[in-house]
Amino acid sequence: MLAGFFNYDNPVWRFIGKFWDVLVVNLLWVICSVPVFTIGASTTAMYYVTLKLARDEDGYTFRSFFKSFKENFKQATAIWLIFLAAGAVLGFDLYYFFRIAEASGFRTVMISVFLAMAFVFLAMFTYVFPLQARFYNPVKRTIFNAFFMAIRHLFQTIGMLAADGVILFLSVTYIPQLSIFGVALIAFFNSYMLNSVFSKYMPKQEDPADMEMRPLFADEEEKGRFDK
Repeated sequence: MLAGFFNYDNPVWRFIGKFWDVLVVNLLWVICSVPVFTIGASTTAMYYVTLKLARDEDGYTFRSFFKSFKENFKQATAIWLIFLAAGAVLGFDLYYFFRIAEASGFRTVMISVFLAMAFVFLAMFTYVFPLQARFYNPVKRTIFNAFFMAIRHLFQTIGMLAADGVILFLSVTYIPQLSIFGVALIAFFNSYMLNSVFSKYMPKQEDPADMEMRPLFADEEEKGRFDK
């Protein structure tokens, strides 16, 4: 009985092992995000690992993280800079209409418009780096796919955003111990729902090794090219 309990394949130990991996991934994410412009690549690498953890795929955390970081660096950095610029503009617009603009009907309308845009922005941000980690596509198509999936799978999108908000709230209030897992904990929980969404777009192949390598919505000239 004890031998079975201490077996690594025991569900309890596998569960504990996953959270150890999440802790390690968060540390790697923090270190690799220090230059700021690398946040896109480190976030993509983080999701590359957490998506695998959520699929119960064994692997080497360090090796997987840096493999994805290196392979996705250029595209993930481009995506990050695009979202950073868009987020800065959106944040300024919200600040202006909330704090500076005079009260009026127009101000109310603009606040509503920009809040709706902020939701879309957050929804796309939730999908774009996991998509980069999971599928091969050019930057423009990856961003489009993030928008497409965020809207098409609105229920899952709202669920992830709500769960993320709960985790953040608990981390700064009732369960500050959660903060040691950082953003990787959010990525880990999101990964379960993201895997269920992504599975709808995976080709039905006999060989499971091919299934995570197909492009998503690939153009005709892109078909046959593989990645992760």
